[in-house]
Amino acid sequence: MGQVTWWRGGIIYQVYPRSLMDSNDDGVGDLQGIIAKLDYISSLNVDAIWISPFFRSPMKDFGYDISDYRDIDPMFGTMADFDELIAKAHGLNIKIIIDQVLSHTSDQHDWFEQSRQNRTNPKADWYVWADPKEDGSAPNNWLAIFGGCAWEWEPRRQQYYLHNFLKSQPDLNFHCDELRQAVLDNVEFWLKKGVDGFRLDAITFCYHDEQLRDNPAKPKDQRQGRGFSEDNPYAYQYHYYNNTRPQTVGFIEELRALINRYPGAVTLGEVSSEDSLATMAEYTQGDDRLHMAYSFELLTDDFSAAYIRQTVEELEASIGDGWPCWAIGNHDVQRVATRWGKGETNPDLVKMLNGMLFSLRGSICSYQGEELGLTEAPIEFDQLQDPFGITFWPMFKGRDGCRTPMPWTKDTEQAGFSKVTPWLPIPLAHAEKAVDTQETDPESILNSYRHFLAWRKQQPILISGDIRFVNANESILAFERHFEEKKMLVLFNLSNQNTVFAVDTYQLSAELNEHGLLAGQQIGTVVELPPFGSYFANIK
Repeated sequence: MGQVTWWRGGIIYQVYPRSLMDSNDDGVGDLQGIIAKLDYISSLNVDAIWISPFFRSPMKDFGYDISDYRDIDPMFGTMADFDELIAKAHGLNIKIIIDQVLSHTSDQHDWFEQSRQNRTNPKADWYVWADPKEDGSAPNNWLAIFGGCAWEWEPRRQQYYLHNFLKSQPDLNFHCDELRQAVLDNVEFWLKKGVDGFRLDAITFCYHDEQLRDNPAKPKDQRQGRGFSEDNPYAYQYHYYNNTRPQTVGFIEELRALINRYPGAVTLGEVSSEDSLATMAEYTQGDDRLHMAYSFELLTDDFSAAYIRQTVEELEASIGDGWPCWAIGNHDVQRVATRWGKGETNPDLVKMLNGMLFSLRGSICSYQGEELGLTEAPIEFDQLQDPFGITFWPMFKGRDGCRTPMPWTKDTEQAGFSKVTPWLPIPLAHAEKAVDTQETDPESILNSYRHFLAWRKQQPILISGDIRFVNANESILAFERHFEEKKMLVLFNLSNQNTVFAVDTYQLSAELNEHGLLAGQQIGTVVELPPFGSYFANIK
């Protein structure tokens, strides 16, 4: 793949910097910690790393509330550390993608400090301000994801400001031309530093309805999904007017025009909307929009061959020349080994899940710890750091359980992450899965992950090919990959039972067993798949 298209089919390893490695023994991971582990990340055979926010921030939402887009928070290090990180990563042929949180800032950002003073200052229109109703109440019925009304009163302006997340995360007003240009200038600052791309957080929240129309109510039977449930009143509305507004595409085109001046740089959008698959397609079609996007569709509790097939097929039917990026885990959802494992502790399940993800058409985001098979960490209320979990406890326990520090060494204090008590506890079960333990076990989840990605690099059909699903029994995810004149049959047994797949209509030329997963085999006119087994074969 050439420089400009390295991302097509690329594997992007997500680093949550607070939890990768603590280099200065303050209990929190940092940029020097990432630098120290770049050789390890390189050994995974990934193409890029996406680093969650490390910018200056009061950390009310752990870095997703930025107070200075162009500075490193001292918790994580210095700009010199970041320059060193880019240089070493590029020396290892690893691309660097950084988070950009464009829809909102911290309330401690200088822009907001000015904007909130009065209605006439130079940045008065840089945030979303609205007058109260006649009775003094909020301008409309919009709700915040983290609970309660999406509007907060500012006595200095005698107005409300919008916040789709925490009240300390005021929303920027993308209808303001000067604000949009300032946002683009901040993006270009990092392009000039040499980053290879941006993961665009909450990109669907940039614009709001200027008429401030109420969101309509959502029927009870449609309130589940995308990480929300009836425990959170946010699920009670269709978010038509504070999310995924039509003007967002125009801003994406402005952003892409900037990115195109830096060959090889890419954009990856996080899509959360009422119809995320349709939005992914809209945001990635053509060469003037995002390079790729991912949604929460495979970050849900739903786990079945039918659900995965339906999700991918629906996107494939609408995406045209757009490009998907798939993820089954990240820093916002329960660990996939727990979420989809549903109590199953068989390591072959985790190996199969990673192999399945890496075999879909598109680019892939893989969250740190998935290569170890980490499960959701148990967090007690008095250990919680996440404001989302604190608000909705005990019905929703927050995101801390997937954010605990990486275990590096089994028998070392704090599993080798730090020499002091870390910001979140490391469970004993995670220490048992530490890197040093798995390194020496050729059958470990870690070595399976490495082995599969090394093998995948030799399979252009898995990187660039089209995908077509085929019918199978309910426990088997079955599809073909097509590239140029070649075809490959791919099967995954998602169950803990032996099962079979009929291949009497296929002419299979060769079974491919170098992938390192638990392999099925053809016996006569069927492929026999062991529990959580996989099968790859070329088709004549």
